Formats: sequence, structure tokens, C-alpha cells
Amino acid sequence: MHRDNWTDRQYMLAGAPYEIHHYVDEVPPHVNFHEHPFYELFFFIDGNVQYTIEGKTYHLQPGDILLTNRLDIHRPEILPGRPYERIVIWLADNFFEQIKFGEDDLSQVFRDAAFRDYRLLRIGRARAERLENLCQKCIDAIHSRRIGGYTLGTACIMELFVRICRYYYEDTEIVPEDVMENEKINTLLRYINENITEDLLYQYIMKKRLTISRDLLLGGSNVTQACFDCGFNDYSNYLKAFKREFGCNPSAYVRSQDLQQAHWSKP
Repeated sequence: MHRDNWTDRQYMLAGAPYEIHHYVDEVPPHVNFHEHPFYELFFFIDGNVQYTIEGKTYHLQPGDILLTNRLDIHRPEILPGRPYERIVIWLADNFFEQIKFGEDDLSQVFRDAAFRDYRLLRIGRARAERLENLCQKCIDAIHSRRIGGYTLGTACIMELFVRICRYYYEDTEIVPEDVMENEKINTLLRYINENITEDLLYQYIMKKRLTISRDLLLGGSNVTQACFDCGFNDYSNYLKAFKREFGCNPSAYVRSQDLQQAHWSKP
């Protein structure tokens, strides 16, 4: 059974349409609030974890699944006492377009979870075991180095998300006893989203602004337009903040994303 060593990397490897990692940590890692320019499925296996996404804190049980999209700021709080085990799947923004057949849109589950402002999917032990086995089959295939390994892994990912969508739309029950909302935080988030272009200066706002600017750039906006449309008043400060958040300047970031998409789109 392959397991990965956890790192604090929050970006996908260049050219990868998806990544899947199985982590087990005896010592709880510290994870800051962050977001990704891609989809994430978090499959919780064991541990003592509270996971905060956009103002809601989910008290996780083994087998729980969290669905976060490219705009969700989130972080887990891992408490000591039990090994922290999970499977994390990252999917490039255009992944679902590349595997789309007919009218099926498997990415819709992420948008619906965000629209409902409820990212938890609790599916029961039998279904969770089925999905864990499927994840492990995918990981084994990718790391087997046998011909067709990555193709088989991709097929497993596709089956996994078909099942995820079916479970989600067959049973979308909200579990209020395991979800904690902080009304002060929710009020703050509503204020932030309604006043994102105003002169607000702290970490959460900065991440939101940079996330919005990143999506504007990927949608075709030029750098100057993205800077001012997401609320920055100083172009130089925007460039510095963008590079600090994403590791390169806006133009280089867009080029890197274009190269990844071109790589993935090759026949």
C-alpha cells in the first residue's frame, strides 16, 4: 500500500491533470488557511479533525468527504491523540471537461456544494469502504509503473466521481450536529463578499482578492484590469502580493497555466 509523505505544497505539479495522495501522520501537521486554483476532494479516514471551509466548521467522522472548489478558503485543525489519515485528490480546473461524455458534468457536484454552502458528504461505512478501495486501486495503478498504469488510474478517478455524484444527489442530508457556524464569522464573510473592492486590509481579504484576480486573469483579463477589479489600489503592491501568494508574477502564472492546459490537451 503506497503512502506519501505530507508536505505543505498547495499547488499541482506542472502538467498534471490530477493528483491523488494517501497520507498518514502520527504528529499533527499545522496547516494555514489556503485555497487552490483547482478542485479538491478530501476523504477523511481517521483522526481527530475539525475542518473549516468558508466560515463553517465540520466535525469529521471516518468516511466523510469534503468538496472544495477554487474559491473556497479552508484549513483543517488536527488534534493529537490519533493518527491523522486521509486521501486527498486534486483535479485541474479543466479536468472534467477533458473526461466529459455526453451531457454528464461531474464537476457540478462542487458547484452545488458551494451554492448550498455545505461541503460535507457523509455516505455511510459500506459506501466509504467501497470508495477507499477504489482510491487505493487508483494509487496502486499509478505507482505500479506497468503499461497503462496512469490510464487505469484515470479510469478509477472517473468511476470514483461518478459514484460521488450519485451519492451526493441521492442523499444530500445535512448533518447539523456535526457542523458549527460562527455567526460573527458568517457576518464577516458576508460583509467581505459584498465589499470586496473596498479598502479592507487583512489576511483573509487579501487571499480573497488574490483568488478573484487569479480567476479574472485566467478568464482573459489583463493584469492591470485584474488588479483594480479585485480591489487593489496600488499596482506595485498587487504584483508583490500576487507573487507572494502564487510564487510568480501574474503574467508568468497565466503562461504556466496555459502550458499545463496545452500539455493535458495533447492527443
